[in-house]
Amino acid sequence: MANLPPFHLHWDVLVILGTIGLAYWWLQARIRPRLQPTPPAPTVRQWAVFYCGLSLLLLTSMWPLHDLAEQSLYSVHMVNHMVLTLFAPPLLILGFNRSMADFLLGRPRILTWLRPLAQPVVAFAIFNFGLIATHWPEAVALSLRNEVAHFGIHSFLFLSGLLMWMPVTSPASVLPRIAPPMQLLYLFLNSILPIVPAGFLTFSEIPLYPAYGDASLAFGLEPVADQTIAGLIMKIGGTMLFWVVMAFIWFKWASEEKRWDRIEEELRASL
Repeated sequence: MANLPPFHLHWDVLVILGTIGLAYWWLQARIRPRLQPTPPAPTVRQWAVFYCGLSLLLLTSMWPLHDLAEQSLYSVHMVNHMVLTLFAPPLLILGFNRSMADFLLGRPRILTWLRPLAQPVVAFAIFNFGLIATHWPEAVALSLRNEVAHFGIHSFLFLSGLLMWMPVTSPASVLPRIAPPMQLLYLFLNSILPIVPAGFLTFSEIPLYPAYGDASLAFGLEPVADQTIAGLIMKIGGTMLFWVVMAFIWFKWASEEKRWDRIEEELRASL
């Protein structure tokens, strides 16, 4: 505990995430009942997954994780980025049912620019470009020394994560999910490209991020060991998440195919 940064609140984070949380509640509890026809209310599960995603963002953006990520440990920095891009975005998206997602995203001004960006090829390119670019040493150093750049980079990562997950998790009919076989291919490709920067981090024998200096020594880690842990977190954590989601999609798809086969057999038998 002695090596932890001094406790303090990040009021900007509390304001931003608090506003998002309040806006979700206001939308579901106050705006939705006034719509005609009234969309169905979110399920308990949808309430839970949305606020779970928001809680993950809060946990990694407040003391002590945020401070450790920006001052001492690149491995914690990696955890922060993983939550921003891979774990929180799909939970926030899945917090909406189809009706409310269409209400939010179906507006012409939003749909005009969102639809091309959320196409699988474009979303894949934006996400993976950001993933690689923001792990460049110069980008990391800029993020650590400039608050505006830090906010901009994290915002870009979060938004690119939302775009990347839309082809797989979108509840909106105006932005439908791609077919299950394409979801599997899409997620597989997303699981491959991050291996490149993760490999550099894992196997490098020299510190790649001089902006952190020797801060990790206070926690018993050599800088190279710290970035090796970061590479393993990126490679194992990200890959495992993608493959778990792929397995879920595969089994759900196989179950639906079997169900349709049974229906087809019953129809043939009844003729």
